[in-house]
Amino acid sequence: MNLWEVDRSWTLFLDRDGVINERKFGGYITSQSEFSFQKGVLEAFSIFNKTFGKIIVVTNQQCIAKGVLSRSELDGIHKYMLMHIESCGGRIDRIYSAHEIKGEPPFHRKPYPAMAMFAKEEFPSIDFSKSIMVGDTDSDIEFGKNLGMKTVLVLSKEVTKSTPDISIKNLSELCAYF
Repeated sequence: MNLWEVDRSWTLFLDRDGVINERKFGGYITSQSEFSFQKGVLEAFSIFNKTFGKIIVVTNQQCIAKGVLSRSELDGIHKYMLMHIESCGGRIDRIYSAHEIKGEPPFHRKPYPAMAMFAKEEFPSIDFSKSIMVGDTDSDIEFGKNLGMKTVLVLSKEVTKSTPDISIKNLSELCAYF
C-alpha cells in the first residue's frame, strides 16, 4: 500500500532521537556507547533507500550550546550512526542539527523551518509537498506541517498535542505504507 504515492522524487525528513535511536529522556546522547538504534530501524533504512530520492535528518541538539557535548563529539556519534545504516544497505544524504538553546536565536531549531531551508538550498529538487517528516514530538510535527509536508508521529512516552497524518510505533512500521 503506497499511502501517498511516494516515489524517488519524494524526500524523507527524520528526527534523530526517538525515531532513529532510543531517546534519553531527561538527558542527551553523549557518546557512541549511549547511541542505541530503535528496533527495526536498520532494516527500515534499506527500504527507505530504495523508496526515497533524498533522506535527511533534522535534529535539535541544544546539548552543544549547553556545553554538554562538543560539535566534534556530535559528529562522531553521527559517523557511528551513518556507518551502521550504510552497512545495512541504507543511507542518509545529509544531517542538519540545530545547536542553540530552545527559544534563543538564531532560531534554527524545529519547529522553525531553517533546517529544511538549508536542505532545499543544498538539494534544490526537494519539494516540501512531496516530503514526509517523521518525528516523536510536537515540534517535529509542527515543523513538517509548517512546510506543507506529510507528517508521521512515532509514539513515545512524550505526550503530544499535534495531529499528524499518521502515527506509528517505530520506523519499521512505516515501511508497510510504501
